[in-house]
Amino acid sequence: MYSEDDLLPLSALQHLLFCERQCALIHVEQLWAENRFTAEGNILHEKTERGGAESRRNLRIAYGLPLRSLRLGLIGKADVVEFHRQEETTWQPFPVEYKRGRAKKDNCDRVQLCAQALCLEEMLHGPVPEGALFYGKNRRRQVVRFDEALRRETEDAATRLHELVRAGHTPAVRYEKKCESCSLIQLCLPKVAGAGKQVSRYLSRMLAETP
Repeated sequence: MYSEDDLLPLSALQHLLFCERQCALIHVEQLWAENRFTAEGNILHEKTERGGAESRRNLRIAYGLPLRSLRLGLIGKADVVEFHRQEETTWQPFPVEYKRGRAKKDNCDRVQLCAQALCLEEMLHGPVPEGALFYGKNRRRQVVRFDEALRRETEDAATRLHELVRAGHTPAVRYEKKCESCSLIQLCLPKVAGAGKQVSRYLSRMLAETP
């Protein structure tokens, strides 16, 4: 079990699985930058960021619902959690995460969603068997089943995230095609920063050498 002081952002799991160096830049070196893709994501999340709730006969919808897991050491918000009536007094949570673009080949989005489900299970003391990813490009939901394999991958990712932040070390640079879509490319400098160098130190040295 983690303490309140040890909790890390749930969204960092997606950063970790997309690129551990990106994750360290954001959550160790505290660097951030916007680009067109992050701006589009912000627009997609506008309604969920405002919070609030809606209620219909057999459905309740919570926007921007706070989440926490002391077991995984995570804290954050769910874009949307739908509560579907099962019986007169029983409601089944169903988290929905909004993403710009299309479904990814890797599991980074599914792990982030599964982490939300694990938080809900810990908070509500009940099972959350599935949720959905809503992709802005095709405006469709992709239902995600939280099976044992995905749960293990999510728990392992949470452990790695804490190890990365605790170590305080930014992984060595490795340029890949996906770097071009990353908002941190001008801070990461994947083609020039060099293996094992912290970007913050690199930038400080460059500024110090500028006349």
